[in-house]
Amino acid sequence: MAAAATMAAAARELVLRAGASDVEEEEGPLGGGPGLQEPLQLGELDITSDEFILDEVDVHIQANLEDELVKEALKTGVDLRHYSKQVELELQQIEQKSIRDYIQESENIASLHNQITACDAVLERMEQMLGAFQSDLSSISSEIRTLQEQSGAMNIRLRNRQAVRGKLGELVDGLVVPSALVTAILEAPVTEPRFLEQLQELDAKAAAVREQEARGTAACADVRGVLDRLRIKAVTKIREFILQKIYSFRKPMTNYQIPQTALLKYRFFYQFLLGNERATAKEIRDEYVETLSKMYLSYYRSYLGRLMKVQYEEVAEKDDLMGVEDTAKKGFFSKPSLRSRNTIFTLGTRGSVISPTELEAPILVPHTAQRGEQRYPFEALFRSQHYALLDNSCREYLFICEFFVVSGPAALDLFHAVMHRTLTMTLKHLESYLTDCYDAIAVFLCIHIVLRFRNIAAKRDVPALDRYWEQVLALLWPRFELILEMNVQSVRSTDPQRLGGLDTRPHYITRRYAEFSSALVSINQTIPSERTLHLLGQLQVEVENFVLRVAAEFSSRKEQLVFLINNYDMMLGVLMERAADDSKEVESFQQLLNARTQEFIEELLSPPFGGLVAFVKEAEALIERGQAERLRGEEARVTQLIRGFGSSWKSSVESLSQDVMRSFTNFRNGTSIIQGALTQLIQLYHRFHRVLSQPQLRALPARAELINIHHLMVELKKHKPNF
Repeated sequence: MAAAATMAAAARELVLRAGASDVEEEEGPLGGGPGLQEPLQLGELDITSDEFILDEVDVHIQANLEDELVKEALKTGVDLRHYSKQVELELQQIEQKSIRDYIQESENIASLHNQITACDAVLERMEQMLGAFQSDLSSISSEIRTLQEQSGAMNIRLRNRQAVRGKLGELVDGLVVPSALVTAILEAPVTEPRFLEQLQELDAKAAAVREQEARGTAACADVRGVLDRLRIKAVTKIREFILQKIYSFRKPMTNYQIPQTALLKYRFFYQFLLGNERATAKEIRDEYVETLSKMYLSYYRSYLGRLMKVQYEEVAEKDDLMGVEDTAKKGFFSKPSLRSRNTIFTLGTRGSVISPTELEAPILVPHTAQRGEQRYPFEALFRSQHYALLDNSCREYLFICEFFVVSGPAALDLFHAVMHRTLTMTLKHLESYLTDCYDAIAVFLCIHIVLRFRNIAAKRDVPALDRYWEQVLALLWPRFELILEMNVQSVRSTDPQRLGGLDTRPHYITRRYAEFSSALVSINQTIPSERTLHLLGQLQVEVENFVLRVAAEFSSRKEQLVFLINNYDMMLGVLMERAADDSKEVESFQQLLNARTQEFIEELLSPPFGGLVAFVKEAEALIERGQAERLRGEEARVTQLIRGFGSSWKSSVESLSQDVMRSFTNFRNGTSIIQGALTQLIQLYHRFHRVLSQPQLRALPARAELINIHHLMVELKKHKPNF
């Protein structure tokens, strides 16, 4: 509406200006001249006015011309005079309509005026009220600040009083002795739960009184007498109870674990004595040490004595050494006279004693074994004895730590006070037994039993037996080394000429060594020890020297090689049953066996095919040096070799096979040697063919009598034995 009104006003001004000009022009000629015309009141449009400002008019005109409606009117060529009249008429109509509307709404306008006046009065009163309220609030805020200050002071006083009340309450509660405590300490048996509860309460009150006395609290004097009498009564009852439990250990055939378990339920009793009556606590500890020390000593002395009665009757003696002649007494490997016998150089099933299942198996019961006429090797008795010692020592150490409230060096000292006699007795018994022990396998198994038991004790976090294990090993290792040195010396000093009749089969001394060495190597593999490997290395060197000394007793080199191969093969086979394939002993004997086998094959082929071997080697040497022309003078020799080989190779191979199978006790080894010999024979004949293909011998008539190499291979396969 506003834009339309503005546009209409601008248009009307333009129309009026244009109309005035036209009237002026028309009336000039018709009228009586300018002097007769009244002056036209143009107002702002009067260009003769001094107030007219041309710049403002231009701006006003330009603004009107930019109006969209004016532009549209100018473009369409509308007659401005008619348009101005039309606009004027519309404005008059709008003005009249507005007047009528105003007259119609006059009452509402007057009512609105009255309402506005009333609102002004209400707002004025509200302003006055808010002003009064603001002044009231300022006074209230000062009162609130005062109240806050008073409340803070009251809170501080309250907290101080509560703190004093709490401290005073704790002090009073700590000093007051309730009747329930007195009744329980005086009347209740020590095994009742309420006695233990009230004893803990008494201990706490005694500690609190001591603390307050140190601070100078006068009220402590009022309860000190009551607490002392209750403490004495409690100490008396506890002492009597614990000593009764300790004395129960002294009864014969008593399972001491039951009283120990009962004491652990009341371990606070000793803590109470330790804090309130140290003299009584020391008395109880000393009585426990004395009683348990005697009990363990009696138990283990009796058990050890009974255990040694089920040992094998036949044990190794001083003369049971590796190098002792079999003619001195019944052979080591002969059938034992007893139903079960502790072997000396063979491991057999004895190694199972260090297996996980056997190592922690239940201990042996001597009287049961005696009734069943069972006998055991020393290492089995040693395992049973020390497993019982390990189990009981671990339990005793843990009990000492828990009941007597000790740890570290103090716990170790108390443990050794209890077990010293028993451990000393077992060490003396072991030392006495080892003095006459010559069973190296038994001693070595005992060493590994100790090593495993030491690991078990470490897993249980019980260091109590560490010193004992070291003492046991200090007895076992020197004895083991001494026995091994005795065996080494016996082999070194053995005279082959005193061994009686010799043959090419494996010697019983080398068999003893093979069994003995494989036993120690298999045991040592579980927990390797360079110390053991060094000792075994010394023994191996002496055995190898012994085998060479015995072989030298045979007159022919062939018999010597057969003896060496049989012994090396036997020792290698026994070692490979128990030792790892990459062990030092296995590798050493494998190399010796291979070298002697190759030498024996050459020795075996020499009688029937020695001439052929010699010629092939000589001819290859001449060809290599470039002197092949010298082969022309060997035609007769070559012809004889060709015909001799063709006529006798089958019988020679047959004789060779039979000779090998008669010479070697291990048929598999004999088969391997025959295969090696036949393979080498084929290679030799193939080399012979290559020599004859040289130009100097190519025209030899006897070449037609050569056996085809493939035919020879087929025929030799027929002589391959199957085992």
